[in-house]
Amino acid sequence: MRTLAHLSDPHFGRIERATVQASIIAVTQAKPDVVIVSGDLTQRAKAREFQEARRFLDALPSPQIVVPGNHDVPLYNVLARALRPLRNYQRYISVDLEPFYSDEEIAIVGVNTARSLTFAGGRINRQQVAQSCARLEACGENRTRIVVSHHPFDLPGTHELHGLVGRADMAMAGFACCRVDLILSGHLHVSYSNQSAPRDDIPGYPALVIHAGTATSTRTRGELNSFNIIQVDGSSVSVECLEWNRERGSFLPSETAQFQRTPAGWSRIPPADVVGKP
Repeated sequence: MRTLAHLSDPHFGRIERATVQASIIAVTQAKPDVVIVSGDLTQRAKAREFQEARRFLDALPSPQIVVPGNHDVPLYNVLARALRPLRNYQRYISVDLEPFYSDEEIAIVGVNTARSLTFAGGRINRQQVAQSCARLEACGENRTRIVVSHHPFDLPGTHELHGLVGRADMAMAGFACCRVDLILSGHLHVSYSNQSAPRDDIPGYPALVIHAGTATSTRTRGELNSFNIIQVDGSSVSVECLEWNRERGSFLPSETAQFQRTPAGWSRIPPADVVGKP
């Protein structure tokens, strides 16, 4: 079994200060095998914001898979946005925009969906999909395959399609062909997990889509600050959402969703079927 801590959208430069240390404590207590941060480490891609983000990452357990988000690209510095959009990210966070991790149970590939030509949206291209699948397939068939991006490839039914990453259908078709199991993302500032439900019928192997809320930002969009603890155990996955409790000054479990791998892909286990199981 592997434990993943999945955080997203910390937005240093516009944070709920008390949540920073509390999230570090909660993640450390979970003893994750891998920490995943799916983008928007900063609010305006300023050096001081990235420095804060770097200190935050250094306080979290390792190894880590971190990818950039659209807020990690300068918004108002037109020259920097055009010529070196992720300069500060690569200086303070990582030169590797599409990191990779694997062990005997899981394989995780990061995908950079941040683009200089869009302000909030993201995009993925065929080369990125092909490279991601090649890296995952090279690890063999006995590992749970995981893709991490900032922008989502599928959305909760309450969200508009403009929140999707550009070329989402193309990417989902590619990921289905190479049997990606989990797709982790952020951007929406909402917590959500379910089997994928593409807008167009895509043959192949449907993945489990997991969004993390914002861990530390004041931009909560009606939800509490939160992050996910994901347990991956062969053919089963559980996603526990930990939410910020201001009165207790800590992150506490709010709900857990459980999923089972089937020949047709991932399927949610109804709560009534989980009760009483060890």
